[in-house]
Amino acid sequence: MGLRQKGDQVGSQVTTASVPDEEKTASWSRAMARALVPVEVLPRAGQPFAGHLASHRLGYVRISTLEADAVRISRTPALIARTPQAEPQLGVAVQVSGRAVLEQDGRRAEVPPGGLVLYDTARPYSVDYPERFRTHLFHLPHRMLGVPERELRQVAGTAVTLAEGCGSVLLPFLGTLAASAPSYPAPVGDRLAGSVADLLSTLVAQLTAEQAADGSRTANDHLVRRVREHIDRHLCDTELSPETIARAHHISVRYLHRLFEGEGTTVSRLVQQRRLEACARELGRRGRTAPTVSAVAQRWGFVNPAHFSRTFRNAYGVSPREWRALRTTDAG
Repeated sequence: MGLRQKGDQVGSQVTTASVPDEEKTASWSRAMARALVPVEVLPRAGQPFAGHLASHRLGYVRISTLEADAVRISRTPALIARTPQAEPQLGVAVQVSGRAVLEQDGRRAEVPPGGLVLYDTARPYSVDYPERFRTHLFHLPHRMLGVPERELRQVAGTAVTLAEGCGSVLLPFLGTLAASAPSYPAPVGDRLAGSVADLLSTLVAQLTAEQAADGSRTANDHLVRRVREHIDRHLCDTELSPETIARAHHISVRYLHRLFEGEGTTVSRLVQQRRLEACARELGRRGRTAPTVSAVAQRWGFVNPAHFSRTFRNAYGVSPREWRALRTTDAG
């Protein structure tokens, strides 16, 4: 049994209302993939889950409204790799009710109701909704923005409120557009899509200019990228630490920490996040023989199994064993 769905080529609506409880998560994940991009959906442990999704297209802009119970949504490296032909999209999430916490590229953005956050579908990200929520999602191709890829990467994982820059213009416009999207004929929709692209290009330009002005990001992009690549290559090394990373790049630990102040995270938090992502991917793989949880943890640099379990639960809302069981259940 699937989701109840209605719509045409322009718009569609889906709901889990008629779906059995044990199938709701998988059905919602498929609906997200059809309307937006493939993602993993993990409801809060021990809590019911129900969701509604309405999606419409205005020219090259896809506008979707999600309303659902508390959940974690993840765009994983594995899901991105399955669709290499997919066109990269800039995503803009306008939070209507409930809170959201988005993480991408080691940056963490907390989005209150009335705010928005930018993200990039071409790279991994996750969004935690700790309570029932409603949000408008806008997806449009990178190429329609006329903005360098470097700048899009800089602003991904950045939150904007009504009080910040052109947020006072952009947020009311996007909220109104999401509510009225189904009513516009195609020619009007095409022109409105151009307006969305222009406004978002302006927002990206404003954010990157602010970052350049305070010198926290652009002057050190190359070094930050090298550090990130070094971390990914050495995740299995239990000795990986700010000290060893700084030594490998011939800089001081203090300077390393200063570099990552502009990234919205710390070096230690980034290492932990990347290790958790690796463990989650491995624990989610299905096969005849599966390594133990402790073996997976040790392979990715976690020395203490108890600490790993606590850290994993804090990040994903379930224990490593529950995470593996959920994926086995979904596969069945």
